[in-house]
Amino acid sequence: MKYPKHATPNVPHSIHQPDDSYSHSPTPITATGVWTDVSASGSNVAKLPALFISHGAPTLAIEQSATTSALARIGQNLPKPRAILIMSAHWQSAKLEISSNPQPKTWHDFSGFPPELYELQYPASGQPALAESLAQQLTARGITCSVNPVRACDHGVWAPLRHLYPEAEIPIVQVSLPQHYDSIACYQLGAQLARLREEQILIIGSGNITHNLQALRWQADSVDQTAKAFKQWLLQQLKTDIPSALDWQQYPDYKDIHPSDEHLLPLFFALGTGQRVSVVHQSMAHHSLGMDIYRFD
Repeated sequence: MKYPKHATPNVPHSIHQPDDSYSHSPTPITATGVWTDVSASGSNVAKLPALFISHGAPTLAIEQSATTSALARIGQNLPKPRAILIMSAHWQSAKLEISSNPQPKTWHDFSGFPPELYELQYPASGQPALAESLAQQLTARGITCSVNPVRACDHGVWAPLRHLYPEAEIPIVQVSLPQHYDSIACYQLGAQLARLREEQILIIGSGNITHNLQALRWQADSVDQTAKAFKQWLLQQLKTDIPSALDWQQYPDYKDIHPSDEHLLPLFFALGTGQRVSVVHQSMAHHSLGMDIYRFD
């Protein structure tokens, strides 16, 4: 596997190798043009990291745990973002879409959980101007993309953000996960958007480092050693050999950890925006659900 040095426009998203002929540097995708007050995007403001958050079960929203404490610390310690750009495992689409809903509803996209969970609201606003700008810039690069003005926030967005920014004061723009995207396509999309970190936009991939619902044991204190071994292996690849991490399906019996890939792919979206990984939090929940949080700089 070749290292994907460039996020490549003008190629089908199902491609499994970057185009080595793409050697020029296009104008970076930027967000500064959408702000009335651009002072916060000056050079004196620290670049934000990107995050990969394992959001777990919807009950994360009402839990108090080591994971939720880690999320709260991140929100307290990072410079306040101007906006959040987030890819959730729970918005799969036929093509790339970006939410432009100015007031996205809190979508309780699950069933069978405690009644109190369905009463929660996360009333963060959207940022339509940012969504429109990003869609236009990606389209100009030959990447099929459109805005979605009615998209609600699924629990992959609001459950972790409820701990990260409990006041819901940061505008949210959600990026879909096209069904034909693989790890490299997600990495390339992240690379296209990496400049946004310099403009105080917090980029998040929300999924799970391990995600096999058939292996869950809700009340168990035990740890699935198969899932734990996979996440330890993948973290090592992220730190030392990114091409190997992108080729994660080389891992023996990977389908025992990720029967489908939608909860892992947001990791590679975050990775594309910054290749230096550090661990913010590591744990397991419900026997087999990895709850790791990674930071990318």
